[in-house]
Amino acid sequence: MPETISQSKTHDVERLFGPSPVLCDGAMGTMFYARGVFINRCFDELNLTDPQMVRELHEEYLLAGAEVIETNTFGANAARLKRFGLEGKVAEINTAAVRIARAAVNGVREKHAHQAFVAGALGSLGFDKKDADPAMMLAAYTEQVNALVAAGVDLFVVETITSLAQAKAAIQAARDAAPELPVIAMITVTDAGIVADGTSPEDAARLFEEWGARAVGCNCSDGPMQVLDTIERMRKVTKLPIAAMPNAGLPNCVDGRSIYLSSPEYLASFARKAMRVGATIIGGCCGTTPKHIKAMRSSVKAIQAQAEGVLSAGAKPAASAIEPVPLAERSTLGGRIARGEFVSMVEIVPPKGIDATRELEGARMLKELGIHAINVPDSPRASTRMSAGSMCLQIEQKVGIETVIHYTCRDRNLLGIQSELLGASSLGLRNVLCLTGDPPKMGSYPDATAVFDVDAVGLTRIVRDMNHGLDIGGNSIGSSTGFVIAVAANPGVPDLDAEVRRFAAKVEAGAEFGITQPVFDMRLLETFLKRIESFRIPIVAGIWPLTSVKNAEFMKNDLKVRMPDEILSRMAAHAETPEHSRAEGILIAQEMLSEARSMVQGVQVSAPFARYAAAAEVLQAML
Repeated sequence: MPETISQSKTHDVERLFGPSPVLCDGAMGTMFYARGVFINRCFDELNLTDPQMVRELHEEYLLAGAEVIETNTFGANAARLKRFGLEGKVAEINTAAVRIARAAVNGVREKHAHQAFVAGALGSLGFDKKDADPAMMLAAYTEQVNALVAAGVDLFVVETITSLAQAKAAIQAARDAAPELPVIAMITVTDAGIVADGTSPEDAARLFEEWGARAVGCNCSDGPMQVLDTIERMRKVTKLPIAAMPNAGLPNCVDGRSIYLSSPEYLASFARKAMRVGATIIGGCCGTTPKHIKAMRSSVKAIQAQAEGVLSAGAKPAASAIEPVPLAERSTLGGRIARGEFVSMVEIVPPKGIDATRELEGARMLKELGIHAINVPDSPRASTRMSAGSMCLQIEQKVGIETVIHYTCRDRNLLGIQSELLGASSLGLRNVLCLTGDPPKMGSYPDATAVFDVDAVGLTRIVRDMNHGLDIGGNSIGSSTGFVIAVAANPGVPDLDAEVRRFAAKVEAGAEFGITQPVFDMRLLETFLKRIESFRIPIVAGIWPLTSVKNAEFMKNDLKVRMPDEILSRMAAHAETPEHSRAEGILIAQEMLSEARSMVQGVQVSAPFARYAAAAEVLQAML
């Protein structure tokens, strides 16, 4: 007898289709392969022959943060099982799959209080014949669906669809057997951006909705960017929730094994982008592992908090907000920005030890030259350095010049973020640059864990709300923190549309001025400024005095900074001595500053390798 689905259980599943993002699991086949299971094996049969391994993989995804796990039944229909002589074990394999997944969910819930749902996975029938008998396809899916329903799945995922005829049969089988259980239907697309049978993503979304799917989307394909393009197209034609579960890029053959090279951090970045274009159901496909899902978890949690009203601009606070003092009164820098004055800043990176003598001497020299503020990065490139807060406090107290503290989301959860911001305000630090932060993989300790409860947009909202005397729960903190809120921008990114959208989100979240990454091509800065005219805030341009042709090549190739060939040629032509190289780098920076001055409200000059005199020399062109 099929298990009766209670109203409460159905209601719980409904939350998966609301505005708050949901994290799903990643690949099973990839994990089986990594554990030595040959690729020509029937992975579905492992539900019978090695249930412990299947359960362990489910548990790894649950512990990584997955809220939905799919049963190991992608190919557990009679058409695909026939290849292995297992067509007579459809019910047995699917029943075992649900039992294993449910045991994993229950076990993790009891030990870790983590709630998750079991989705019955329905894959293709293993052929793409356009003239396939609809009755045969429906019968194959119905047999599998009946077993999954009887065993107690919470919902269905129809995935990696290459034939809309098969998708229709799978959705119909699920709706006929258990109309109360929701169905997520996802296509996979070719490099041409269409389904293998020629269907466009737009038509697939419309048909899935017509056939009764509760969510539509794209999985697998050629990787994250193609899935992102596909869901953007689907979003335009449907109001249903959107699912996005890409593979980890195209596989590469390494020593005879198929290896997917997209990093967990890259998938986390994809998750943020996917949610910004409307996806609410996020997961992974081929090549993704629990590490990828764990990295994506932080992105999902950040958007969850915003979707649930914790960080949203429209959330009604539990306490009355207070109006912060005007920007001009919060800090000296804030006053200059509010009055439209041109501001000058120099970046001083904290030391790797506890002795900040050199940095303080540099700040003192810069103050004497009339620099308005010192920018202090927060462990740039994930390096271990003195905290930015400590460095800022020493500069302000011992030198007497204002600082801009760089504050990243990488190392702190929501509690730590609020605590440190309250502390910074109480110590008199008033200018804060809100950043997402470089991932630990970039630094000396790549196995360190990143937090990323929020990104730079969410952090900006937190600071804005604290300026209004409220914590993220809408509770009063007594008074305004009085911060001047800065955000970053990068005019030189390849995808300028995405950068403009993200900058707009920062402005909406409460940003009061922006600081760009180093710019070497003023045409890029000019284009960016035109694109943000309708929501522009004061912009401070980043200037970097190059030290050598090697430094220029590093920025172009490693940091992906847009570097014109003309500048590379100039640095190469002056490479006879380090002194000649540095002099040319300073001259180029002075030219950049001169050209940018009429377009922006300030400049931030970096001091590469702690050469504060070089930064000062660049700024002397305008002082």
